[in-house]
Amino acid sequence: MSSPLPGLAPHTLLVFLLQVSLLLMVALALGRLATRLGLPALVGELLTGVVLGPSLLGALAPGAFAWVLPADAGQLHLVDAVGQFGVLLLVGVTGVQLDTAMLRTRGVTGVKVSLAGLLLPLALGVAAGFLVPAALLTETSDRGTFALFLGVAMCVTAIPVIAKTLSDMGLLHRDIGQLTLAAGMVDDAVGWFLLSVVSAAATTGVRAGAVTLSVVYLIGFVVAALVIGRPLVRRVLDLAGRAGDGGPRVTASVVLILLGAAATHAMGMEALFGAFVAGILIGQARAAEKPDPRPGRSIWRDLSPLRTIVLSVLAPIFMATAGLRMDLTALADPKVLLAGVALLLVAIVGKFAGAYIGARASRLSHWESIALGAGMNSRGIVEVVVATTGLRLGVLSIATYTVVVLIAVVTSVMGPPILRWSMSKVRITEREEERALAFSGQGSPA
Repeated sequence: MSSPLPGLAPHTLLVFLLQVSLLLMVALALGRLATRLGLPALVGELLTGVVLGPSLLGALAPGAFAWVLPADAGQLHLVDAVGQFGVLLLVGVTGVQLDTAMLRTRGVTGVKVSLAGLLLPLALGVAAGFLVPAALLTETSDRGTFALFLGVAMCVTAIPVIAKTLSDMGLLHRDIGQLTLAAGMVDDAVGWFLLSVVSAAATTGVRAGAVTLSVVYLIGFVVAALVIGRPLVRRVLDLAGRAGDGGPRVTASVVLILLGAAATHAMGMEALFGAFVAGILIGQARAAEKPDPRPGRSIWRDLSPLRTIVLSVLAPIFMATAGLRMDLTALADPKVLLAGVALLLVAIVGKFAGAYIGARASRLSHWESIALGAGMNSRGIVEVVVATTGLRLGVLSIATYTVVVLIAVVTSVMGPPILRWSMSKVRITEREEERALAFSGQGSPA
């Protein structure tokens, strides 16, 4: 008989358990503090990594920092694995919330706002990538790939942050709230697409043939998901729903999301895109679901425990580990600091101006356009994922990673006050009042 697989060393397991407990405890405390201050919990969760990482704990207490973040790569990879598992499920859950019916209804305006809000910051980000000092590049990164990655980081938005912000501010029933979600959905889908293409370019080189092959793979995967995956996912969830409780549907959804991620990863694309598409298929199955005669049973309600665990446990661990890689001491370099400020301005102006132009082109008012720009400017979790991917692939340096994550935090903090100010100038319509009544009966879609 072959020897049994070796287990974790007792000390390795002890450190892992204490690491996760510490990250979650601090993330919860700082997330609640951020919420009390009127900020997204994301801000506090990211600051967990700043407090426990090289920026603060590493500078003030190197010994304690070495225990939280040991030099042993294997020890850190355990926490990383939990974080990666969490972010895949987070992206999948976000895909489940994609309201494709609303996207079709408000598609023209949403696409206009989304495209303008994508193309302008993408172009500005790529241009900035060719102009930033070499101190922001790694020794192995190609300038062209770096510029493409920076462009993607500048143009993305974040549906989870937008939805949470609109829900907290009571704006989901407003037309601007609906349009912001519709445009954000397009941004999310295109963002994962671009991330997959750029990630493939980072591993195989920026060659026309390689990029074309990546696009073909992506299109093929999407077509297969729609033709084969959609009816298959519905069938799987229907079978799982025959159980007496929602547990099998939760398990089936997790498996579907992970298999979608594995499929795109096996094709040399970003695993997050596959998780996102799988989530969309689950969401479409939810939308097409027939009423269940059993009280309290539906795909949406059955998946409620999964959303709670992902948003309350797994996502904060990922956000905290993302923050652990930030090193604010890198900003002590004047070149890095000036480049960081310039990139922040490019990100804000490009996204805000692009969304504003798209809204005005759709004949929305000045104040409505400002509100759309403020909502679309929130990068949040998506930009953190892009930055983490760039760091993992060796495209982004620690300094650039720190700058990009700071952009995600700053833009997420900016949204609520500008939204509150601009929406106070927009009159509430009868249609919005009717929608508010309907929402109060259905519960918040966020």
